[in-house]
Amino acid sequence: MTDVDIKIENIVSSASIGKDIELTEVSKALEGVEFNREQFPGLVFKLKDPKTAALIFNSGKLVCTGAKSIEDSKLAVKKTVDLMRTIDKDIPKEFDIIIQNIVASANLEATLNLEAVALELENTEYEPEQFPGLVYRLDDPKVVLLLFGSGKVVCTGAKTKDDAKLGVERAYDRLSELDLI
Repeated sequence: MTDVDIKIENIVSSASIGKDIELTEVSKALEGVEFNREQFPGLVFKLKDPKTAALIFNSGKLVCTGAKSIEDSKLAVKKTVDLMRTIDKDIPKEFDIIIQNIVASANLEATLNLEAVALELENTEYEPEQFPGLVYRLDDPKVVLLLFGSGKVVCTGAKTKDDAKLGVERAYDRLSELDLI
């Protein structure tokens, strides 16, 4: 398989603004915030554009989820921090945003006999009573693929879109080598 078409489903990024935040103040100042300290130690801030959710913790750490592109994930973090800066002017202008996880999907355009794949392919886990997919762990790139009998694949753990694509391509190539596809 020379070129696989992958679709990014979710990107998780994180940032630290380097100072503690008073979550009660943030929850009063921002719209679309869920904050219940008894249920969760941070607050959940939903942004409409890009459509994401940011988890904000009093340590000044943020986790952004829901973006469909790296650019949107970074934009969502920056917008969230800009809004927080309206409450606290001392929030630094510069901070690092780290891509933690990219979840992507693909279609191998072939049905898979997951029992045969589990027997032949290395680094797999398959327990159909617990989960309908086969878990396939790759070391290079370091990603986890969920393979389904329909030929659909979910890739998780990637740090770049290229790693997600490469992981799916390597899985396809290995399945082809073993005559499993």
